[in-house]
Amino acid sequence: MYIALEQPTGARLLTPDHEELAVPVTLRYASDDPLAVHLVFPAWISFDGEEVTWTFARGLLEEGLGNAAGVGNVRIRPYGPSRTVVELHAPEGTAAILFYTTALQRFLLRSYTVTEPGGEPLEPALDRGLASLFGGV
Repeated sequence: MYIALEQPTGARLLTPDHEELAVPVTLRYASDDPLAVHLVFPAWISFDGEEVTWTFARGLLEEGLGNAAGVGNVRIRPYGPSRTVVELHAPEGTAAILFYTTALQRFLLRSYTVTEPGGEPLEPALDRGLASLFGGV
């Protein structure tokens, strides 16, 4: 059975001048992609006027809530006692998005009610990964 979770949350975009600009973000999790979580940004925030979704490992989110995690396009780490920063790295630059840690923890716990940690079926993810590596062959 397919189950999807969405949790709208307020976040703050950290500017190079260390100002914080409010930005709405929707946290998304779906049972048909149990290893991943998604950050969905509204169309007005993107260069091309289309909704932007960043997808990364649910395990990365879990790890980043307690310690610095990630070495690729998405890096997550605690930011003070009550917030977590998600850094999104793209060719256009880096965006640092601040979340209240409790909002991310609540979302993660909700995702565990759909698929327990370690209970993710690996076959569909493996099949998708291999298909993308081999160009859908």
